[in-house]
Amino acid sequence: MIKKHSVLGLFSILFLIVTSGFAQNKTVPVFENGEAQIVEGFTNPQDWIRHDLWVETNFDTDEDGKPDRMHVSVTRPKQTDTEDLKLPVIYVTSPYFAGVAADLPGVMWEVEHELGDIGKVRVHPEVTRRGERPIISNSHLRKWVPRGYIVVHSSSPGTGLSDGAPTIGGLNEALAPKTVVEWLCGKATGFTEREGNEPVTAFWSTGKVGMTGTSYNGTLPLAAATTGVEGLEAIIPIAPNTSSYHYYRSNGLVRSPGGYLGEDIDVLYDFVHSGAEDKRPGNNKRVRDTEMKNGMDRQTGDLNDFWNDRDYLNQMAPMKAALLMSHGFNDWNVMPEHSNRIYQKAKEMGLPTQLYYHQFGHGGPPPMTMMNRWFTRYLHGIENGVEKDKQAWIVRENDKTDQPTPYDAYPNPEAKNVTFYLNKGGNSLGDLTTKKNKKQKTETLVDNFNISGKEHAQASNSNNRLLYATPKLKTELHISGESEITVSLSSSKAAANLSIMLVSLPYEDDAKVLTDNIITRGWADPQNHKSLRESEPLKPGKFYDVTFKLQPDDQIIRTGQQIGLVIFSSDKEFTLHPKPGTELTVNLDKTSLTLPVVGGLEAVKIATD
Repeated sequence: MIKKHSVLGLFSILFLIVTSGFAQNKTVPVFENGEAQIVEGFTNPQDWIRHDLWVETNFDTDEDGKPDRMHVSVTRPKQTDTEDLKLPVIYVTSPYFAGVAADLPGVMWEVEHELGDIGKVRVHPEVTRRGERPIISNSHLRKWVPRGYIVVHSSSPGTGLSDGAPTIGGLNEALAPKTVVEWLCGKATGFTEREGNEPVTAFWSTGKVGMTGTSYNGTLPLAAATTGVEGLEAIIPIAPNTSSYHYYRSNGLVRSPGGYLGEDIDVLYDFVHSGAEDKRPGNNKRVRDTEMKNGMDRQTGDLNDFWNDRDYLNQMAPMKAALLMSHGFNDWNVMPEHSNRIYQKAKEMGLPTQLYYHQFGHGGPPPMTMMNRWFTRYLHGIENGVEKDKQAWIVRENDKTDQPTPYDAYPNPEAKNVTFYLNKGGNSLGDLTTKKNKKQKTETLVDNFNISGKEHAQASNSNNRLLYATPKLKTELHISGESEITVSLSSSKAAANLSIMLVSLPYEDDAKVLTDNIITRGWADPQNHKSLRESEPLKPGKFYDVTFKLQPDDQIIRTGQQIGLVIFSSDKEFTLHPKPGTELTVNLDKTSLTLPVVGGLEAVKIATD
């Protein structure tokens, strides 16, 4: 006879055998070499569960008396239902998912007018919302769901089926994704309908969330991270706009982003305002026609509290998320300073940080291996050592984007500042040397916005720009970091644009060397020579010293090239277009350029002597 306790023991053994076999048949994430692998059981889109919901925030930016609710869509493997599987989340949020305004005549601000004016009143287009439930977007699904992640999308406030008002960098654009992250961690309330009361929970989430996206979609992960929200473990912003001021202004100057001449913050507001039609008039009155109109200041371009409140560098103190940033050194839309300034602060704060820079334009994610290792480490908790990897990854000239060169940090730790001085002859070609030669006196240029920066660099003689160059390089020269220029100038008028290009000469049109032509560039308003917050009219004939940094770069200048400094006034592609004729006179003896050169002065001497 079998004793009772023996029977119970036998049942326990059988239960363990059965459940062990069952567990072995479960579909779970798989990792190799520190990266999440594609798992066959997660790959069939027909098996994915897709649904949408609304997460309730604690703000009411459309002022309808109810908390704004954000529209959220979820795509997850079926095993999160059938096998009670919990997975981490890749979250993407955007104001673009529901459509944008048409590119109509008069949408942009007029730029052909005198400095200090604002030109004609622009038109305000309406957005026709697109998209059907439950799908907000299909982005990132095929990349991450098969690797054992849930992908979540949401529409930003005042766009698509989300309540609220777009603010283009306002506080609600950080608090909205913060609340979605909190819902994913069980700390906020979600509902099945926009107006309903039936709750829905993220029972399938591990409470570990990562965010990514490009451009505006890359800005919002940083916005969410600056709130310090628990559960947002890692972010990968790609070409993010980290400051509206740095996007629409430059050192006191009204400056457009590349390719969007005349755009300003209110233009972008109209462009994305795809939310409820009945809420748009009220939103327009409060946000666009009051807050933005009173704060954006196209007359002076000065920095003020309106712009400071839309700068995420000022809001980073609570941030805890691990940061991997990506940007292009030749991104003249969202310029490379946007990522560098955040990277430097994150380093200073001691956050896990990596930076990936390539030599191309707007967009461009890090290699999949980098992204995979980042999210595997911080969302799945796999100890793959990514935090011990090199901190800076630079795609060298002519290399493939998935083969970056690792460096200890950015700028290159071996880079040292070298000062160059200007020698007369700039209307044709003056010398740019590390030796300061006294009594170079002054040289003058005449503003003409009709001439592009490229034409200025290519002209053998011109009274519309000044051009100075080093001798032809005998060896390669590696520049890494932010260059800085001081220009001592006087103007024939009370206001003038100041534009700078650092170029590699000869300025060629060959597509193979296109990215080598422009090393870096910058713009400034001489009226702001004392402070970005306060401009003052220039006294004709009086000299002012204007000092500012150019865009960060990491570039190897080829043997046989010359480094050329182009000084001109209005930039056809970026600045306002005042009537041609303003004269800028540059005091060469008090003007200098500082370049961050790997190897410092010794490397310059080897390359130029």
